[in-house]
Parts: sequence; structure tokens; C-alpha cells
Amino acid sequence: MNNTILKIHKLTTLFFVAIMPTILWAKTDSSSLSNDNLKTTGHRAFRAGEELRFNVKYGFVKGGEGHFYVRDTTINGRRVEHVTVSGRTTGLADAVFEVRDTYESYMDMETQFPLLSTRSIKEGKYRYFDRTTYDNLEGTVSIHKETRRGDKDTTEFVGRNMLDIVSAFYFARNNSFNSSMSVGDTICFNTYFGGQIFPLRIRYQGTERVKTKMGKILCYKFSPVTEVGRTFKSNDDMHLWITADDNRIPVKIEFKMLVGAFSCELASCKGLAHEASYAD
Repeated sequence: MNNTILKIHKLTTLFFVAIMPTILWAKTDSSSLSNDNLKTTGHRAFRAGEELRFNVKYGFVKGGEGHFYVRDTTINGRRVEHVTVSGRTTGLADAVFEVRDTYESYMDMETQFPLLSTRSIKEGKYRYFDRTTYDNLEGTVSIHKETRRGDKDTTEFVGRNMLDIVSAFYFARNNSFNSSMSVGDTICFNTYFGGQIFPLRIRYQGTERVKTKMGKILCYKFSPVTEVGRTFKSNDDMHLWITADDNRIPVKIEFKMLVGAFSCELASCKGLAHEASYAD
């Protein structure tokens, strides 16, 4: 097995195991963060039927695919937006180490906070599943975990208006990514992920036209505030571009990590809530 295949394997696995489910956010100190004052703007950046597909590449070599899909359903009589984020390795990376990961969030249409989230992990021979139910009035979460070693159920106090990793990104699309931002502004959320409160911070860097398969698109550029030294060399090693229109969809992500560099690029999009020249 040559070094290129090994690097593709490491980078693609890292993307699906750690980066994709966090939607490219970074862990920081949670002591000063709270979701109590989160507000909605009334904007709806997505709708049922939206479908985004991404290619993950190491240089020019494709190592994986990502798929984001939105649909409507109900939970206990409440209308929710059901978002599924899935990722899989392809080609050489898939032959070396197969990854099939799926993250789901069920967000209340009125509050935009999650009622339920699930995580299904299939990486090589490893299997893991968890289901988290949110009581955002009481500030508690109930977690059901399934592993090869058995099942476990727990309940924890996490604070009101808690978001999961996926709903945090979609909440930001509706309420945070917009023209009122100033360069240097930082968007902050607390989320619950992997049995712990996971604080997220992302810094706005201005607008930029990005070259894509669908042409050049005007985008908001962000740099997540990353934990330097463990995965990234500096706070400038990770960039995210979101369309500067009413859809606010991610079109490109670039990473420079200690194990190498790779990118994630929008391959196709359809079912958008607002008209866009780049949509299928």
C-alpha cells in the first residue's frame, strides 16, 4: 500500500469521523457560551426536498462523498424538518477502510431547535448508534447508545435550547449567515455531541467569489476557530464558503491538517428554497 493511498484513507476517514458531523466547526471553551439568547429571524434558507451532494478530495484524487437531505415529517404530532447528513468513502479509500456514517436531526419547525437526533457509525468493523431526545424547556437530553458491548441509557442536564451538530448548522443558515455580518464577527453556539457539550465558534472573513462546477458564486467566507496543535497547525488552516444569497448553502471547504490537506466541494444541488442560477 503506497503513501498516497494511506493519506487518502487518513484524510477521508478524518473527514467523515470528525469533520463532517461537526459541519466544520471547532471545539472551544464552553464556559462563556449559552444558547439562552438565540433568536430566530424569520428567514427560511432551506425547505423539504433540498438535496446537496459533495465530493471529498485529496489533491485531485476523490476519496469520498457527502449527502445532505431535508424532508418534512412529524414527531408526537409536531411538524419537524428532518435533516439527514451522510458520508461514505469511495474508490481507493473505500477499498482500504470503508466508511458509512449517517447523522440525522429532527428540528421543530416553529422553534428551530431539535427534538431528536441520531448518529449511525459504520467504519471498518466498528459499529455505533446513538439516539438523543431533547427537552429544551427543562434543559435535559436523554441518550440511548448501542454498541457491540451492549446498550446504555442516560439522562443529563445540558441547558435550555441545546442544539445538535447538524441542527446548529441549519439554524445558522436560517438566522446567522446574512448580510448584517461584519468582518471579524464570531458566530457561537453550544451543541451536544458525543456525550458532551460541544461549543462551536466560526469567524466571518468577508465575501469572496468562489469558482465551482456551477460557475463563480459570491460567497461569505468563514474560518472556524480551531483547536491548534491537535489537528490544525494554525487558526487559518480551515475555510468555509457559504453562498451569499437567500439559500446560504456551503459550496467549498478547504483543510490544511497535520496529516495533509484536502477539500470538500459542492457537486450538485437541487430543491433549493430560493431561486439560484447555480442550481440544477
